[in-house]
Amino acid sequence: MVFQATASAPVNIAVIKYWGKRDTKLILPTNSSLSVTLNQDHLRSTTTSRADSSFNRTATCIAEMKRLRQIEVETKNPDAAKLSEWPVHIASYNNFPTAAGLASSASGFAALVSSLAALYELPASASSLSLIARQGSGSACRSLFGGFVAWEMGSSPAGEDSLAIEVAPREHWPEMHALICVVSDDKKGTSSTSGMQRTVETSTLLQHRIKSVVPQRMADISAAIKSKDFDAFAKITMADSNSFHAVALDTEPPIFYMNDVSRAIIALVVEYNRVAVEKTGKRKAAYTYDAGPNAVIYVLKENVQEIIEMILKYFPQKDAFKDVFGVFAGEPVGKVVEGFNEAVTKPFPVGAVKGLIHTSVGDGPRKLNDAQEGLLGENGLPKTLA
Repeated sequence: MVFQATASAPVNIAVIKYWGKRDTKLILPTNSSLSVTLNQDHLRSTTTSRADSSFNRTATCIAEMKRLRQIEVETKNPDAAKLSEWPVHIASYNNFPTAAGLASSASGFAALVSSLAALYELPASASSLSLIARQGSGSACRSLFGGFVAWEMGSSPAGEDSLAIEVAPREHWPEMHALICVVSDDKKGTSSTSGMQRTVETSTLLQHRIKSVVPQRMADISAAIKSKDFDAFAKITMADSNSFHAVALDTEPPIFYMNDVSRAIIALVVEYNRVAVEKTGKRKAAYTYDAGPNAVIYVLKENVQEIIEMILKYFPQKDAFKDVFGVFAGEPVGKVVEGFNEAVTKPFPVGAVKGLIHTSVGDGPRKLNDAQEGLLGENGLPKTLA
């Protein structure tokens, strides 16, 4: 009998950023954070796990998952296979660039934990599993849920209260969409792990952020999500992105994650919102940047077309835009809304933005069909991925 399970997990992009650990071993954060889970049809990690008594080595650190299998399943059912005693083989795959600031470690570890939970048939809640995913990659705990997710920093030194909770499911606000501008798919020069520890050790601005700024923003953006107030959501999201990158600059030596293209996209969104506020009194787009140059622009479905056209005007694409939601009747043409000051930034050459990904708020981890989507072959080794 083959004991194998395959699961996928989504990317999440924080709107209130996590940056800094108070415990580097348990990965306990210096502040709470909140994110939007993105649609797995466009961005996801897939992981297959198999337990077999014939395997002679363990692929990764899964001691906690084995312990749960033993406690929750094997001790309660004497007939259950002793999978906790068997080594495992694991294969994982991302359908987007790894280590380029698109939260690949978050979806990767969430997929790993979800795959092992399915393999071991664990009766564990998403919040319980988030405690384990957090120890692989902090942000991974938020990818155990769909929709809008908070990672509560907790206060216990042991970390049992530092976990993810659902703020609202994706069905609450399905009109929330995102356009990801892939400025670079290269590996970051400064990893998140090393960068945030340098910030904790050297930045005075970080202390102000975690004590005086983030707690109120967590409350305010949670309220904005629950009331579906996009104007407030946008204001807080952009302010927190700016705050995070200011803290990175306040690090010694300073950390630069954004580049000229990143800053040009900010200028475009700011001008787009200026026009929107003049006409409607409310913002219609929100930029945010994680630890990398790639922009994520949150926008409601009704305004997606204007955002895509604006980006295409200033950042022409080599390849045709993949219109997965059928926004356009034909090939989209770059243009801006009436009243837009076109001089806010210069047009960039083809390739300045390497690609555009249109996605939306999405669901949490999925258990997949092993026969169709499993990554391990009959011999327990990874299949060749095209």
